[in-house]
Amino acid sequence: MERLELKYGCNPNQGQASISIDEGTLPLKVLNGKPGYINLLDALNGWQLVASLKQATGLASAASFKHVSPAGAAVGLALNENERRMYFIDEKQTLSELASAYVRARGADRMSSFGDFISLSDTCDLSTAKRIKSEVSDGVIAPSYTEEALAVLKQKKGGAYTILCIDPSYAPPLLEERSVYGITFTQERNTQVLDDSVLQPVVTKQKDISQEDRLNLLVALNTLKYTQSNSVCYAYRGQTIGVGAGQQSRIHCTRLAGEKADLWQLRQTERVLSLPFLPSLSRNDKDNAVECFLRGETEDFSRYFAQPVSALTDEERESLLCSVSGVSLASDAFFPFRDNIDRAAKSGVSYIVQCGGSVRDDLVIEACDALGIVMIMNGIRLFHH
Repeated sequence: MERLELKYGCNPNQGQASISIDEGTLPLKVLNGKPGYINLLDALNGWQLVASLKQATGLASAASFKHVSPAGAAVGLALNENERRMYFIDEKQTLSELASAYVRARGADRMSSFGDFISLSDTCDLSTAKRIKSEVSDGVIAPSYTEEALAVLKQKKGGAYTILCIDPSYAPPLLEERSVYGITFTQERNTQVLDDSVLQPVVTKQKDISQEDRLNLLVALNTLKYTQSNSVCYAYRGQTIGVGAGQQSRIHCTRLAGEKADLWQLRQTERVLSLPFLPSLSRNDKDNAVECFLRGETEDFSRYFAQPVSALTDEERESLLCSVSGVSLASDAFFPFRDNIDRAAKSGVSYIVQCGGSVRDDLVIEACDALGIVMIMNGIRLFHH
């Protein structure tokens, strides 16, 4: 048996924390720092997500995890001009495919990603390491690192930044176990592959799905596989833009994820991109300023902006969002009522994938037809706990 001692468990009062493996050696190595219990949960869930995304799409992938659910996940599509501006990436900066994936994953929900654990599908290069260095995070896991990237990452947190290396060839046993209240649970691990083959059948009158939209559906599905249930995910341009995780009601998942997706869309509008930030403002303060501005919070903006700025009104929000379309949505289980479809449509959803199986499937399909939404019912449930 090989064992790795951790700082502590879920909380500082929970000592004797460790991870271990009964046979062979652990498939990960600590290259720097000392991880905690939650760090490892985030790292191992995140690694599975990015490995699955890379397998499904062939693109470098990244994920930003917080408390065992992704704040964001993405593949390495190049950033357009607006995305560079909203993610604070200078136009002169060259990003590798992996760095683009990381910037997207981190930028999906920047407030939730603060202090995250990062997962990368490919060798961490210097381009990606430089982007990681500029953000507040607890650590990173990747299959390998270039020497230059490792040197940059080891400078974070005064040299205490957690850097993990995972063996990409490691295949866990079919059966997985966990202990709750001294009782051992056993089940087969979820080996469902979520690639292009699961995007069928289409059950609505509208049938057409472009390759770009299929990619977005795969990003959403693979993200849900490693998100605490109930969960719903909105995706666009090769990344998640809203994840609603761990809600007891599916409509609450859809609303929460939809609100985040709306904020992501609004961050790309000129009204936000041209905000007159004070030159001394940190990246995190800019995030806070944008969040307050978009939510219409009536606080004093003088500490953020170089000139007077009024908060975004409800009327302005509705006007800016009314033209949004082409968003993809995935659900980890069936929609029991059409209210989920109606809410999704308000955030520009045009494509949906879910398992189906509700007694009201016909009403859900009817709602999609009325709104011109393409829906797939693939029979695959993706609960994760």
